[in-house]
Formats: sequence, structure tokens, C-alpha cells
Amino acid sequence: MAQNYRSYVAIGDSFTEGVGDDTADGGVRGWADLVALGLALSNRDATAEPVTYANLAIRGRLLAPLVREQLQPAIALRPDLISINGGGNDIMRPKVSIDAITDELVDAVETAAASGCRVLLVSGANPTRHIPLGRYIEARGNRFAQGIRDRLPLANTIYVDNWADAELAELKYWSLDKLHLGPLGHERVAANVLAALEVELPESWTAGATSIQHTQPTAAYWREYVLPWIGRRLTGRSSGDNRVPKIATLQPVEVPQSL
Repeated sequence: MAQNYRSYVAIGDSFTEGVGDDTADGGVRGWADLVALGLALSNRDATAEPVTYANLAIRGRLLAPLVREQLQPAIALRPDLISINGGGNDIMRPKVSIDAITDELVDAVETAAASGCRVLLVSGANPTRHIPLGRYIEARGNRFAQGIRDRLPLANTIYVDNWADAELAELKYWSLDKLHLGPLGHERVAANVLAALEVELPESWTAGATSIQHTQPTAAYWREYVLPWIGRRLTGRSSGDNRVPKIATLQPVEVPQSL
């Protein structure tokens, strides 16, 4: 039987922040926002209790600063549910220890679980079919994903393996930069997470999202997306420098009247 969660906190990087799923006001939505909405819909139908949600994720974060900056603030909010994702930026850096980031991610999950909350360990999707150096990065990603699987099960933790979701590798799920998920991709990840939580949703909950129309890579694509990304990797800069979490404290989840 599915558990009713009244509070949810998400920590992570651009994947959890929702980059690639743009909103009309210039912000981003993303799978974690959709999971919060799904929990609110489920609770409305089951118990009528409101759900609160915070998203501490910041794009570009490597795993070590992500855990250092976000884990304890997330635990301090005393949520029923915490989702943790990280390591995707590490495997794209020139040098990385896969064993070290695997240990660090598992340690973070165990610390969160020891606080008494339920933990969602959510892996990122695999973008490597469509980006430069894809095969090289995929080999690292496969080792990282397998290292996590080898440590399962983890107490009080639900694992959602998006890296192994072959459907998510299709280009229609990705944004124009081909590195971040687009709206359809974030919706699919949210569906994967909610299925793992045994949350059932009305068919209309994601109505309206369409896939991004992609073209063959051009010089403009390299100038706008690839070269800045390579530059940040080589200089240690991040797209998240000087950014703050988009939802720093638990806030009530608003359910649209159409749902």
C-alpha cells in the first residue's frame, strides 16, 4: 500500500532543479516539481492533507559541494521524503574517481535515511547518445550506475534507475542542448519516481507537454552549448555559480483546478 507523504525535499544539481523544462515566467519546472504535484494530488484524494515541498538543487554542482551544502539543510526541514541525485557533473569532468563518488553518494543516502525520513535515490538519465565525447562519458556513467546497484538495497531507500531507462535515451526527451532533459523527459522521470512510490495519477496531469524539435548539430549549436560547457569543465567554473535554491523552504504545493 502506498504511503502518504506530507512533506518532500529534493536535493541535487540541474537534473533535480529542472533545467531544460522551461516555464513561461523564465523559470524551470522539472521532475521533482511534478513529483511534488503528484504527491499533493494523491493526498488530496486519499486524506485531504496538504503537501509541502522544497527544492534545494542548484545546477552545475559537483557531488561533494552538493552534499556539503544541501544535505543537512534538507534534513533540518524534517520532511517525510527526501530525494537525492548527484554525480552527473563529476563524470563529465576531466578527472574523477568513480569509487569515491559512489561512496559519497551512498554515504549521503545513509545519512538521510538515519534521520528518519524516507529516501529516494534517483539516478540521472543517460544523455550520451547525443553529446560530444558520449561514449567516453557513458563508460564512466555505466560504472557509476553499477557501483550504486551493487550497494543496494539501502535501508529506508527507494531506488529509481533512470540511467537504465532505454526510452529516456531517445532524443525527443532532451532539450536543445541535448545534455538536459526537456519537458517530456522530466515528465517521464516524474512518472518513474511516482510509480516507485506507488502513486496513481489522473491521466490529465501532464497534458500539454510536447517534445523539442531537434536538428542536426550546427556551428551555432557548438557556440551556444558545447564550447561554453567545455570551457566551464576546463576552468572549474559552474553554471550554478552565485545561484541559490529555487525553493529554499517547505512551501505548500498548489494543485491546478483542472486536475
